[in-house]
Amino acid sequence: MTTAAQELARFANRLRLEDIPEPVKERARACIADAVACAVFGAGFAWSRQVADLARRYGTGGVCDIFGSPGAAVHAPQAALANAAAVHAFEQDSLRFPGAGVHPGAALVPALVAACQETGADGATALLAFVASCEVLFRIGAATHHTSEKLGFHAPGLTGVYGATVAAGMVYGLSEHDLAGALGAAGSMSAGLLAFSKSDGGAAVKRLHMGRACEAGIVAARLGQSGFHGPTSILEGRFGFLEVYAREGEPALLTQGLGVQWETLRICMKRYACHVTAQAPVQALRTLMAQEGFNAADVQAMALDCAPKVCSHHDIRAPQDVMQAQYSVPFCLALALHRDPSDPRVFDDAALADPAIAQTCQAIVLRPATDLPTAWSARLEVTLHDGRRFAREAGAFRGMPQDPIGPEDERARFLSLCHSLGSPAAETLHQRLSVLEFQPAFPRVPAPLAS
Repeated sequence: MTTAAQELARFANRLRLEDIPEPVKERARACIADAVACAVFGAGFAWSRQVADLARRYGTGGVCDIFGSPGAAVHAPQAALANAAAVHAFEQDSLRFPGAGVHPGAALVPALVAACQETGADGATALLAFVASCEVLFRIGAATHHTSEKLGFHAPGLTGVYGATVAAGMVYGLSEHDLAGALGAAGSMSAGLLAFSKSDGGAAVKRLHMGRACEAGIVAARLGQSGFHGPTSILEGRFGFLEVYAREGEPALLTQGLGVQWETLRICMKRYACHVTAQAPVQALRTLMAQEGFNAADVQAMALDCAPKVCSHHDIRAPQDVMQAQYSVPFCLALALHRDPSDPRVFDDAALADPAIAQTCQAIVLRPATDLPTAWSARLEVTLHDGRRFAREAGAFRGMPQDPIGPEDERARFLSLCHSLGSPAAETLHQRLSVLEFQPAFPRVPAPLAS
């Protein structure tokens, strides 16, 4: 019998750019550009610099860039490690709706760009590799029914290695046989724990999960190309991914609708630098504040009906670092009441130390609800000191597939995140990425301007 890994490898290997509908390619280009911008912005943080320093210590001598980080080029595995950690550095990278524990920008783009720079592959190859790997990644995530995190795993760290392997493998030109074997090897490098969300420190490790997934994708693809293969039953077989990492896996979803139902259209972009479960509540709060003209001093109480997982995983009342704060729904709501969350720079140590934000965070009531439209939905209630009470259903947020951000807003976000490159360089980079398939090589990301 053909295994899921073999069928996914066959699909990816036989896919051609002309087979892909234009809306799918448009979404892919936007996601690739967004990931590059997130990496440039994310590269400036201490944890990203630490990973970049490690990459240069062991990888110098290659031809691959570390985005937003001046210094020597490195070999592909180390570039994938550093860039993926930077994409995921500040909770701004893309994901899938409905949620499936997958991050396409962080899991796919660093691996495919490193492979492109290593081989000199063109933009058309990069775009094709992205779509093929996204179709694989999203199906693997969907097949878990997002149950891995109930067991304490950080799902994107588990799923990301498979997507990265396909992305790199497509650029390296792996055969169907070798790509399936590479997926088998990738499964033994799938990892990530949620301990950071319940600890008293160390939350920076969350960024490393995506870095290691992309690094492992390069390794698995190159090993697969050389004939070093893992079990092709890795996804649905005995002791395979779904059996070990998911409570309620559905193997049929691994290959369902290949080439007909385009999962890439499910890519979701974030507006705020925080966990996806906070996106809709924060947008709802900011909309109410604008419509009704109140501010933090006017608010007496807030309550949020939310998915049970928000209460179990994202109810962090005294975050110990910025990462935990971004993962905490009550903290993000509290910050949005006191600051403008559309600027990612407001998620900082000063916000963490702000007594007004801390007091608001402690006071917000979270109530688990099972009647919400999606796991990302919520109902927000705000009571003011003057007795007025407002309620708003936070069913969705801008950036979801049904309400995309749009080309102009995407461009503005890109330029804002890439401000360190200087306006002319950032504008040129965005223009080239927007017509990626016509580029003779993946556009180089310029070094940031000297501060």
